[in-house]
Amino acid sequence: MHTLPYGRQWIDESDIEAVTSVLRSDFLTQGPMVERFERALCEAVGAHHAVAVSNGTAALHLAAMALDLGPGKMLWTSPNTFVASSNCALYCGADVDFVDIELETGNMDMAALSKKLATAKRKPDVVVPVHFAGQSCDMAALGILKEKYGFKVIEDACHAIGGWDAQGRKVGGCAVADLAAFSFHPVKVVTTGEGGAVTTNDKTLADRIALLRTHGITRDPIFMDSKADGPWDYHQIELGLNYRLTDIQAALGFSQLSRLEDFVTRRNELAHRYDDALIGFPLIPLKVRKGVRSAYHLYVVHLNDPSHRRLAFEALRKEGIHVQVHYIPVPSQPYYRHLGFRAEDFPMALSHYAGALTLPLYPAMSNDDQDRVVETLGRVLGAIA
Repeated sequence: MHTLPYGRQWIDESDIEAVTSVLRSDFLTQGPMVERFERALCEAVGAHHAVAVSNGTAALHLAAMALDLGPGKMLWTSPNTFVASSNCALYCGADVDFVDIELETGNMDMAALSKKLATAKRKPDVVVPVHFAGQSCDMAALGILKEKYGFKVIEDACHAIGGWDAQGRKVGGCAVADLAAFSFHPVKVVTTGEGGAVTTNDKTLADRIALLRTHGITRDPIFMDSKADGPWDYHQIELGLNYRLTDIQAALGFSQLSRLEDFVTRRNELAHRYDDALIGFPLIPLKVRKGVRSAYHLYVVHLNDPSHRRLAFEALRKEGIHVQVHYIPVPSQPYYRHLGFRAEDFPMALSHYAGALTLPLYPAMSNDDQDRVVETLGRVLGAIA
């Protein structure tokens, strides 16, 4: 029987044709396809500007750099995330701290954020809310706190393209955030193979990110600090990086974006089928807040008895159901423990991790495959109990 991964890409003939057309063209990188992809992404999320980059980690790093995060500055984010959400601050020489989560959603708890802001001696310069599993954080509450305390916001939207918040605003449209970071890894909602992007409504920030992704080098006379020697000339304005996306990847992303709505609709259909099928099981699915449209990058449940998680994980994998766990709390990682963090200081993230299990969900998954997951999960949990 075939293996069911927790997530995977959906590639069709139009995607293959888009990629091969670039392979037959004059430009494999630094050509016109990247700009076409960026324009399509702006339209998809409702932002004014988009800068395509090599991956989601690069997107977060460049967003932090664009906001001048550095030594003496502080970034706060969720402990329930991949390490890139906090590493981006450390790359810049800044400090990092965490705000605990809501157990029901896995997202940053805005009440906890408000309390921490009121009591912390050192306030954040940047807050990074992570739209965990595809569900937007409470951006309205975050916007109120942003206005009160004056911090900048980078949305970690790597899970959530195609979703919207409780006010109906598209994730990545930057209605509240200064910048949003996306990932296009194959398990994400749309893919470029590896890839990412930053969106913003601030042209100055977009121009700086575009500069930083290409070594800090420009050929545009507008940004040069002296007259060019000739049409061959270029100036390095800042210390940047090579975080470019290729035209091959951009072509795949452009093609995928044309089916974004289909992808998210199917993910929601599968999630709702899980919701119905798992009633009565000894577990609780993550809750989606009223008015929010989740992109359902992940379908995560909490087992009622966390001590059953490892047995269930191993038994399901033996039967070809490749469940996963999202996430190990960042403060519990050895690198962060050496920085002085303790997972015990974030009890909701620790509680989430203890019983979390991610079930397979991806648009190409058939109803029959999903029924197999449900049947196997029920049988496994019944045997453990």
